[in-house]
Amino acid sequence: MANQNRSLTTQRKSPLAWVGGKSKLTSTIIPLIPKHTCYVEVFAGAAWVLFRKDASKVEVINDINGDLITLYRVIQNHLEEFVRYFKWSLVSREEFARLQRIDESTLTDIQRAARFYYLVKNAFGAKIVSQSYGVSNSTKPRLNLLRLEEDLSEAHLRLSQVNIENLPYHELIKRYDGKDVFFYIDPPYWNCENDYGKNLFTKADFEHLRDLLKDCQGKWLISINNVPQIKELFKGYEFKEVKTNYSISMNKGKQVTELLIANYKLE
Repeated sequence: MANQNRSLTTQRKSPLAWVGGKSKLTSTIIPLIPKHTCYVEVFAGAAWVLFRKDASKVEVINDINGDLITLYRVIQNHLEEFVRYFKWSLVSREEFARLQRIDESTLTDIQRAARFYYLVKNAFGAKIVSQSYGVSNSTKPRLNLLRLEEDLSEAHLRLSQVNIENLPYHELIKRYDGKDVFFYIDPPYWNCENDYGKNLFTKADFEHLRDLLKDCQGKWLISINNVPQIKELFKGYEFKEVKTNYSISMNKGKQVTELLIANYKLE
């Protein structure tokens, strides 16, 4: 088994803001990662833990959102062409509305990735569904087209040796499970299942996930909102309650308690 250096690389950032992103929790989660050879993020989202942790021998990020995965693959393999696409773009409400109307089935992978990136970066609360143009009288825009290549070059380098998957969570876990594997699992919050798309993840999936993890050979850690239903479902595993703050939307700065669940001892 490879030795895992779990030091926090705080200067690295995800290229995206994301509903439920774990930027505020990386300093807590990363030191809890056990030794492993293969690191797997089951519900990647903004992949804050991957971007801030040191590289493992084998790394995998996965998400069921095809637009998100296309973006990561384009940043990994075609960053120059991606940045060039934005050369004549403007950040405006009109451009936001135009991109929303486009049929993405007519787009190339680079165009699809650029459309998704533009919409998420400019959407109120970094929403994935029911997006509206986000402006504020107290904060600057999140998308700076003049700094685009600079902002994404670090993500390009970090993703260079990462396997990027677009699989249902149960298929991914079965495919990569092994005794030297660590799964970081950040599913949708309880009662927020539709924030990432209708019926992509339901309450029944929490039970399915628990049953799947019962037979898991590898180590795993879940981060989720701290609600009684989740504690009951995962009764018998290690729990750790962590205070954190929301980092986006109208609840920015609000303190909440996150629940970490693991099948190994949490120090």
